[in-house]
Amino acid sequence: MYSFSKGDVVGILDIPALNKELPIIEGTDEEELEKGIGHYSSTKLPNQRDRIFLAGHRDTVFKHIGELQEGDKLIIEMKDGIFIYEIFETFIVHETNMSVLQSTSPDEVLTLSTCYPFDYLSSTEERYIINARRIESP
Repeated sequence: MYSFSKGDVVGILDIPALNKELPIIEGTDEEELEKGIGHYSSTKLPNQRDRIFLAGHRDTVFKHIGELQEGDKLIIEMKDGIFIYEIFETFIVHETNMSVLQSTSPDEVLTLSTCYPFDYLSSTEERYIINARRIESP
């Protein structure tokens, strides 16, 4: 079982299609999001057979995230292993839509979220969502 405190580095998110390796930080407040990708603390982590929710800024860590496509891989590297996910859907929700945080148990789903539209310079009410299923081999 994992035990992290707010601000701790949880692991690394590797996005091969964008040639990016980014730190995953526990928590999604501004302080954590300035350091990397935030892990929404009420959701799970790899190997816990439920939703893993990660958020990041569209103009920093998740720049070019809109270029990812179904079938692209997302890899989480942690002390206890490497966990590989394959993107199966992308969509846009209103910022108040909390369905993207709901349990997916017993399926392990990695969800990435960032503000949308990508090129807007101020805060927005929409979020771009990527869902990826855990796969067993690269």
